[in-house]
Amino acid sequence: MSQLLSLEAPERARPVRLRTRRGVFAALDVPALGGAGGGTALLVPGFMGSKEDFLPLLAGLSEGGVRVLAVDGRGQCETGDGGASEPSYGRGELAKDLVAVVEAIGAGAVHLVGHSYGGSLARAAVLDTEGDPELWASVTLMNFGPAGVSQGQQERLRLLLSVVDSMSLADMWPFVRNDDVATPPDVADFLEKRWLSNTPGQLAAVAQQMLNETDDTGRLARLSLPTCVISGTPDETWAPEGVEKMARELGAAFVRIEGGGHSPNVHRPDETVSALLEFWLSCADADSCADADSCAAADVRKLPACQPRSSSA
Repeated sequence: MSQLLSLEAPERARPVRLRTRRGVFAALDVPALGGAGGGTALLVPGFMGSKEDFLPLLAGLSEGGVRVLAVDGRGQCETGDGGASEPSYGRGELAKDLVAVVEAIGAGAVHLVGHSYGGSLARAAVLDTEGDPELWASVTLMNFGPAGVSQGQQERLRLLLSVVDSMSLADMWPFVRNDDVATPPDVADFLEKRWLSNTPGQLAAVAQQMLNETDDTGRLARLSLPTCVISGTPDETWAPEGVEKMARELGAAFVRIEGGGHSPNVHRPDETVSALLEFWLSCADADSCADADSCAAADVRKLPACQPRSSSA
């Protein structure tokens, strides 16, 4: 479960209900200060997460000239089943939801950011639409690896799958919550409420997907879409060395954020904001990415080059 330290949000952050052709999705919409000259970003949370995972980034990205929308996916937090009578939580279906959200935003191509399992959905959405430049200005995979999660995480997922049909979410909560981190009372209350808002079917489906994740790095590398990989360290979900190897194979901009852990958006928000803004600025031309010096940020490590990638790469 993603960990939050604060629920502080910029005053200009507006809770919205995005009505799409695939249902209604809860989101936070933050306008760009001084106009959206930096484009629009769509932030996708990971397993057991929600749009609030990105609260520490919203002010900085908005001040950088980017309109930001963070969304609860189908089965998550305030979106629930999205109004569907028979919701499906297959990866392909959840990826289609992201396309529908982009269409509903109506701002043209967006900078897509997926954190953890959200990276899997972002990759699937891009692949399923063949990197459509009308939808995607770029894609960033944050603390997402090329394939399956670590052995330790696999054991936790299998444990969840063994009880999700027989235990209530309320009964599971004492075993899910993280008591190792000092959490402010309001954040603790929110985290419990968020867990109880999850759809059990979504938890089971996504847990199984994470166990069966396949490596689609080669397919993504063949698309002409600017790509960035952000790796907070240390990370027990996907090994940082595997994430870096994936970035090299993609020819992507690569940023390592020391001390960011699995959620650099929470633990190193300033460095994460800097990395995203610099990358997006370098990708004003959606068909290429400038050299990797433009992806530099404080306390980060990057690959030697961020090469433009053609469809034949």
